[in-house]
Amino acid sequence: MKLYHSITSPYVRKIDVQIAECGITGIERVSASGTPVAPDDAVIARNPLGKIPALEREDGPTLYDSRVITQFLDEMSGAGLYPQGPRRWDTMVVEATADGILDAAILIVYETRVRPEDKRFPAWVEGQWAKIDRAVEVLETRWIDHLNGPFDMGQIAVGCALGYLDFRHGSRNWRKGRPKLTAWEAAFAKRPSMVATVPTA
Repeated sequence: MKLYHSITSPYVRKIDVQIAECGITGIERVSASGTPVAPDDAVIARNPLGKIPALEREDGPTLYDSRVITQFLDEMSGAGLYPQGPRRWDTMVVEATADGILDAAILIVYETRVRPEDKRFPAWVEGQWAKIDRAVEVLETRWIDHLNGPFDMGQIAVGCALGYLDFRHGSRNWRKGRPKLTAWEAAFAKRPSMVATVPTA
């Protein structure tokens, strides 16, 4: 299998952390880049949306969207990062919340890196940050017990999302007023799989 990736993509980091945690081998990494206005042709050939990660398989169509790939790898490895029973749905909601944080955070990056300066819309940027702020607050209040529970894919997703906020939006200080989530992230970030996948500019 081939994983089309970028070392700075937080969605790819989720998969890299999962691969490390589950001891998955045999996946070749292929560097890819691009933006919505200048996508990577190699990625488009495998994912019409032009987005990474994309996991090319020998026995089926390419998988894309990180949540599709993580569930595939979980089933393939038998790791159980998507638990059975009611907790499974909680895990998937926590992962979706983390991915929503990333969606908004990346749109803010695109606003400053891709959109011409005279066309930027500060209120839209703040609207994206408001989504992030609400989601992080819910992780602090509603989901902290889940994060402190048995290891699962939701925790990986949140760890990677918060790491991306530090990487690209550190001045926003998501930790302010959130001592429980701050403590959880500090401990989770020390996992070898997280240390090994810290993004670099």
